[in-house]
Amino acid sequence: MGVITTRRGFLAGSAGLTLGLMLPLGRGRAQMTVARPFAPNAFIRIGTDDIVTVLIKHIEMGQGPYTGLATLVAEELDADWSQMRAEGAPANDQLYANLAFGLQGTGGSTAMANSFMQMRKAGAACRAMLVAAAAREWGVPAAEISVAAGAVSHAASGHKSGFGALTAAAAKEPVPDDPPVKTADQFVLIGKDRPKLDTVGKTNGTAQFTLDVYRDGMLTVVVAHPPKFGAKVASFDDKAALAVKGVEMVRQIGSGVAVYATNTFAALKGRDALVVKWDDTAAETRSSAQMFDAFAKAAAEGGVTVEEKGDVSVMSGAAKVLEAEYRFPYLAHAPMEPLDAVIEVRGGKAEMWFGSQFPTFDRPTVAAVLGIPVEDVSINVLLAGGSFGRRAQGSAHLASEAAEIAKAAGRDGAFKLVWTREDDVKGGYYRPMTVHRFRAGIDAEGKIIAWENTVANQSIMMGTPLEAMLQGGPDNSSFEGSTGLPYQFGARRIGWARMESPVSVLWWRSVGHTHTAYAVETFLDEVLEAAGKDPVQGRLELLPADALRERGVIEKVAEISGWTGPVRDGKGYGIAWAKSFNTYVAQVVEVENQAGIPKVTRVWCAVDCGIAVNPNIIRAQMEGGIGYALGTVLHSRITLGEGGEVEQSNFDDYPMLRISEMPAVEVAIIASEADPTGVGEPGVPPLGPAMANAWRALSGQIQHYLPIGGAMS
Repeated sequence: MGVITTRRGFLAGSAGLTLGLMLPLGRGRAQMTVARPFAPNAFIRIGTDDIVTVLIKHIEMGQGPYTGLATLVAEELDADWSQMRAEGAPANDQLYANLAFGLQGTGGSTAMANSFMQMRKAGAACRAMLVAAAAREWGVPAAEISVAAGAVSHAASGHKSGFGALTAAAAKEPVPDDPPVKTADQFVLIGKDRPKLDTVGKTNGTAQFTLDVYRDGMLTVVVAHPPKFGAKVASFDDKAALAVKGVEMVRQIGSGVAVYATNTFAALKGRDALVVKWDDTAAETRSSAQMFDAFAKAAAEGGVTVEEKGDVSVMSGAAKVLEAEYRFPYLAHAPMEPLDAVIEVRGGKAEMWFGSQFPTFDRPTVAAVLGIPVEDVSINVLLAGGSFGRRAQGSAHLASEAAEIAKAAGRDGAFKLVWTREDDVKGGYYRPMTVHRFRAGIDAEGKIIAWENTVANQSIMMGTPLEAMLQGGPDNSSFEGSTGLPYQFGARRIGWARMESPVSVLWWRSVGHTHTAYAVETFLDEVLEAAGKDPVQGRLELLPADALRERGVIEKVAEISGWTGPVRDGKGYGIAWAKSFNTYVAQVVEVENQAGIPKVTRVWCAVDCGIAVNPNIIRAQMEGGIGYALGTVLHSRITLGEGGEVEQSNFDDYPMLRISEMPAVEVAIIASEADPTGVGEPGVPPLGPAMANAWRALSGQIQHYLPIGGAMS
């Protein structure tokens, strides 16, 4: 699968049948209707060689949309899996909008959820056109034609054909207005394990990432960013940098000082040679400790009410009142592939190649920086080596920086912007630092009569193009998972205190649920223990009878883990669950005490994500989420030292989970006929609290400050 570098190249590679289904930007299946074909930017291309290529509107960064969405097309097309291919769709809001957002972008674990019917309809329409073409060519009734494993056939006449031979005739057929799709009992591919379509290319090195893109005369560019958030360039001396062999030029841009060179090594050496003086007037100069104290004070004051039921003042009459404060540090995303982008500007037009997670924001940003029409900016969305939210940039800061270096060069040309891992770890766009404050009251019978939780952190959405979605209200992504709990507490109040800092923040894998699930599920465990309740039974008693999916995952994970209580045979067991992105996940963690350090040895996971399109990918995402979360809970934190500079820079001081630390994982997928929901993020939230609950049961140690390793040290 090569990089399509020009529109002409795209057209030249599109011989055969091209079919696209334009769906409106609103929500709901009722609005999903098939419109006329669009070329060349379509969902499906069938070549004369029988190869079916699906253009995927969601970036592939390891979570599986290339395979999952291609499966939907193949199912309704009745294609053979061996003939399926996938490519990233180009930037085009009209053709490739995420139906959940109304814009082109990947996030919120919505790729499968918003595409499920859309891609099936695309495949069904294509199949109908092939059948109609065959009927016309063979002079037989369409109703007598069957399609299976990529072959179109008419048993009575003996006619049989692959897709490719019918593409010319099929292209002349009208697109069905509303093609029927299969019922669940007719599925052949959906629900079956399938290998990922992008595995081979990633294994043999043919997969194209941004660093693999080379353009004629391209220069590599690195940027010296401020060491403190909010600082600006005061002045710089580039004499030594320009003396480095291979360095072509140095330019000041909005985000720092850019060094242009003929290769990456020269660019980095040139940057090292720069002498930059920074203006810290508007910079964050507080340390993490100072910021935590300010956040804790705000949380203690209660914030603004974002959810309230009943009157929590009844807590004054409780038999027991429990209180707790939780502190969560800033977190870097640390994807294996740091940020990078290629931009080429020629003749007043710009083309980009990179892992754009939100082309809707990136494209107009580039146009604005360069002063050209949006129509003259094209973006080729490439594979990304992980993201975990890092590339989901409402601010479009990477695309903006790439456009700025192209503009500052003062000439047409191609430029590859490269961030090192140190740039990214020190450069911000973190999961927000957060403080939770809790109070809960229990009556004499052990019933929770009041629950109060205040969250203090920065807003992710405010100050970005997505702020309009808030409609003047609070940023739900900052406290999601604290509100909307199905637990039947007697009274509840949830508050939010919005904090301010120049430190840049961003969505991080499972967003608000990363801290709310930990805080809610560990504090609840403490409350249940104080009430004399078993962790599993206590949760079930708090859930209403109609909370079937919540109960389903809790009961299933208790079953597969053989739950008998929080301590067994010298090991600790903890449970936690969370609903995030409309997917329900419960986990039980087994912990051993190894010389005072928690060692997670086994994890059981139950997931209800609706129809399991590809169980293999679902299991992989649960396993990956568990590993990602475990490393974070054990090790990860970004800290600002005295004066406000970040103290971490790479995996040596911002460690991720090691292979030796990965536990055995068993995943149970709940059978369901509900429409599928996302799995890229929901495996993350329950792991931390389940582990902390297990460790508290075993050791008696309460972990309210993360990471656990940091709290212990």
